[in-house]
Amino acid sequence: MEVFGSLLTAMVTPFTSAGEVDYKVAGELAEKLVAEGCDGLVICGTTGEAPTLEREEKLRLLETVVERVGEQARVIAGTGSYNTSDSIEFSQDALMLDVDGLMTVVPYYNKPPQESLYQHFATIAEACQAPIMLYNVPGRTSRNLEVETAVRLAEIDNIVAIKEASGDLEQITALAARCGDKMDIYSGDDSLTLPIMAVGGSGVVSVAGHLAAGRIREMLDLARNNNFAEAARLNQELFPLFKAMFVTTNPIPVKTALRLQGWEVGNFRKPLTGMSEDKLEEFKKTLKELNAL
Repeated sequence: MEVFGSLLTAMVTPFTSAGEVDYKVAGELAEKLVAEGCDGLVICGTTGEAPTLEREEKLRLLETVVERVGEQARVIAGTGSYNTSDSIEFSQDALMLDVDGLMTVVPYYNKPPQESLYQHFATIAEACQAPIMLYNVPGRTSRNLEVETAVRLAEIDNIVAIKEASGDLEQITALAARCGDKMDIYSGDDSLTLPIMAVGGSGVVSVAGHLAAGRIREMLDLARNNNFAEAARLNQELFPLFKAMFVTTNPIPVKTALRLQGWEVGNFRKPLTGMSEDKLEEFKKTLKELNAL
């Protein structure tokens, strides 16, 4: 299927020195990522600090990215929350801006049972006739989207993909075996992309794509052509970078790395804050060793 392509990057949200969304830099960063090999961009996800963005900021950000790269790449809007009706309303607003699809996260905090998860996603899919990517990240939401529930959801025509960040290869293997022909499976962790590709995955929603899109693209292409030996070699080279992007809470490392490269992406919105001085120096040293600066 691969409605969205294989390499998607979850884009950071740039801020000005005054803490406002920097739409100009956002457009430039989107162009850079697409030029380096990304098939698509996920906007207003966790890496984009979406919980700290106002609705109007999110919509203008989506509009900016669609205008800049919408003809070259897929633009996927992160529109899910633990409020079903609010998720539908925001999704419908985003679709008015000609985004290519929606990413809807498992409802967080209130821990719905599996039937409730099914009803949540099915209701969104019925109300929003656009390609939908489910997002399973139990480490953040405290609720796992179980295989049986995902298999049921894959029967809904416009639920076409899932971003799997459970870290459970057995679960992902079972998912690929049971509905991999109906729903593309994307790794939600850069370091697990190749293992997930090996068990039937389609690609990755990447953080490290900000810094190494071309090499990640090469690894994905090698895996898709069943050259897993070369893909494994490249994965091993990239692995230290993948790990560096999570030395502390995402998106603090990747946004810091972009700033060190000269990108004026600004600081973070609270409650996120920057690295301590000692951790920052260690981080700079790691990036230099990886030729990422």
